[in-house]
Amino acid sequence: MAKENAVERFMRATGKFRAVFGPANRSSLGHEMTDQNRRLLAMRQAETEQWETLHRPDGSTYVVPRNPDDKSLR
Repeated sequence: MAKENAVERFMRATGKFRAVFGPANRSSLGHEMTDQNRRLLAMRQAETEQWETLHRPDGSTYVVPRNPDDKSLR
């Protein structure tokens, strides 16, 4: 049997946790973005820019539209 790498040992040791929390992502984080991912990222950024987070004096926060008349993304 081939020697296990660190990821495989970790996955074997955390099997019960993965049954509850789901599998770990084993893909590389250093890959190039595809055109589809770039378009999706731009769309998500445009969606988040329409909202503003306000802070109450008690420390709680809530989200309100920056421009209440803009219905383009809602």
